[in-house]
Amino acid sequence: MKKTIYTMFILCGTFMLAQEAKSDTAEVSNTKEIQEVIVKAQRKKQFADKAVYTFDKEALERARYAKDLLQTLPELQLDPVGNTITSTKGGTILFLINGVEATDLQIRSVTPGEVVKVEYFDIPPARWATRADTVVNILTRSTETGYVFGAEVFSALNTGFINGSAYANYTKGKNNFGLEYSLSLRDYNDRRVSSIYDYQLNGSHYRSDENRKDYFGYTFQNIALRYTRMVPDDYAFQAKLNMDIFSRFSKGVGQSIFTQDNLVEEHSMFKNNGSDYMIPKLDLYYSKKMGEKDELSINLVGSHYTTNTSETAKEWIAASGLSVYDNDMMLKAKQTSFVGELAHVHDFKAGKISSGYRISRSSISNDLNNLAGYSQYNVNYLEQYFYTEFSGKVDQFSYRVGAGLTNIHNKSAENIFDEWTFTPKVILGYQLKNNHNLRFTGSYSPVSPWSNALSSNVVQLAPNIVQRGNPFLKSQQVFSNNLTYSFNNKYFDFNAALFYRYTDRIINQYYVLDESGGYALTYENGKSGQRYGIQITGSYKPFGNNLLVVKAVITPTSEMVKTSLGALIKNDFLGNYFVLSSEYKAFSLQYQFNIPTYSLSGAFLNTNENQNNVFIRYKHKNWTFSTGMYWMGMPSEYKTKSLPESLVDYKIHTQIMNNKSMFVLGLSYDFSKGKKTEIQKKLNNDTAPAATF
Repeated sequence: MKKTIYTMFILCGTFMLAQEAKSDTAEVSNTKEIQEVIVKAQRKKQFADKAVYTFDKEALERARYAKDLLQTLPELQLDPVGNTITSTKGGTILFLINGVEATDLQIRSVTPGEVVKVEYFDIPPARWATRADTVVNILTRSTETGYVFGAEVFSALNTGFINGSAYANYTKGKNNFGLEYSLSLRDYNDRRVSSIYDYQLNGSHYRSDENRKDYFGYTFQNIALRYTRMVPDDYAFQAKLNMDIFSRFSKGVGQSIFTQDNLVEEHSMFKNNGSDYMIPKLDLYYSKKMGEKDELSINLVGSHYTTNTSETAKEWIAASGLSVYDNDMMLKAKQTSFVGELAHVHDFKAGKISSGYRISRSSISNDLNNLAGYSQYNVNYLEQYFYTEFSGKVDQFSYRVGAGLTNIHNKSAENIFDEWTFTPKVILGYQLKNNHNLRFTGSYSPVSPWSNALSSNVVQLAPNIVQRGNPFLKSQQVFSNNLTYSFNNKYFDFNAALFYRYTDRIINQYYVLDESGGYALTYENGKSGQRYGIQITGSYKPFGNNLLVVKAVITPTSEMVKTSLGALIKNDFLGNYFVLSSEYKAFSLQYQFNIPTYSLSGAFLNTNENQNNVFIRYKHKNWTFSTGMYWMGMPSEYKTKSLPESLVDYKIHTQIMNNKSMFVLGLSYDFSKGKKTEIQKKLNNDTAPAATF
């Protein structure tokens, strides 16, 4: 694997040096200074922590809304399943409009002509660094009275697959009102699951070979109502009420061949589970200018809701009806979450300093019935984050230096974890030529265990196999380094990054002997973990325009985990993703594909989702007609297998046959007149996700 990485890096270097050095970048100034500039060509300006993109006249005319413009960025793509913009590199992505956290529908409500530029932060600033791996900020022109509305539906013809949405915004004077609704519905009756558990227990050899067919689905709805008042160069206020409504279900029946040494039995089974929640969320934001160089911002977010989760699984000997196991689990979790942040920004002649404090708290009251009986317990997750950073530029050298202090305080019925961690970060950038840049970033930060890992719940997976959480987990400590070379001209937008990530006390999932006499799948803090390699990303336009665009991500990676007992787990893989797209007048075509690979996840190796999708779109005035096919010639499928070091040899293969060659049709209508009020919100937060395990 190391030889492969070195060879690819040498080839990348050769490719870099062979490019023609052309000046094809635009100087970046603030929004007010370039509001009236008519962009004649698409350009990119690379900084230490971000890239700034503008768009040519042809791209602005062809796009329906700002979301279409984002798809043209080299490291962004349209996720065909969720119909949302995601990063080709993976990870969490956060979208902003003039600094305000924005939903997918808000991005749709921005007409292309309003877009001045897009800031792409592959190294997020301190206030977002703990929330996202990538930040995209859309900067728009001056606001004025107007309105905008639209609706879209995307549906399969022969199975339960629907993405639908509608939005409306109205601006009058200094006031703006917004309303959004989105729906994602899945209803599949043919998911096929085959799994194997193979293990030694008490001197005997056991094997459970299971085949199951599931009927499953989910419905996710989002309703958002916003009010904004902005007085330029004075203050901005926004109140947003958001409602997430979610429900999911799964009903499966199947058979298994259960073997104990020479004894072979035919078993029957069913496995049903589901969950639902309704999350009302209030988000208040206020920002005040204090002179010409200072700004103070405050953001408060709160939610209170109940999550209901249930699971019923039974397995019995087919011939006699004798029960093998009977698993009933019901969990009602009442959750209250709060996030508050205060931030200050001051502009110096030499640069800018940003400082702030954020506190997030989630309190969960659990009523639980499971294999261990009934229990009622409370858990609390508290995180505090103090941060400050200074950014500046000297000639061709740019930098950002930050320091933070993070406190993680997790309290359960069985354990209290409290720790303070110093979190420094440094970013250095140097412009080699007008379109050649070299950047380095280094950071150290803690990562708190997720609620499922800390859960005290217990569920039955198979005969002699249960799953449980570990309330005694400690936070992970992550040390990350990246060295990135960037090059762009009319034809290429290319990035090659050497990365190294070291994790102390890495959270690892593994099998252990359980007090019940079988095995338990649970979590531990391993000694350490490492991941390193090269990530090559970018796009190629052979004709210098969007008539043909090739996007690619190639990531040869080595990863390893050292368990608490000192066992060393290693894995190498070649991550990949490719997009071919073409735009001609009112028509556009896109084809996406990848070759799934196994990556390390605790005690298992998991494949990423396979892709083989094609879409065609035609735009006529305010109407857009779409069609396409998902997973051409194949179902969506997912594979997991345990590692040789595992006490239990486990394999599972899942295929959703409803998705095979799934044909879809789409229709959308978008209309706008005038422009909306947007505010430059400096703080963007969200409460903790629902606890379901």
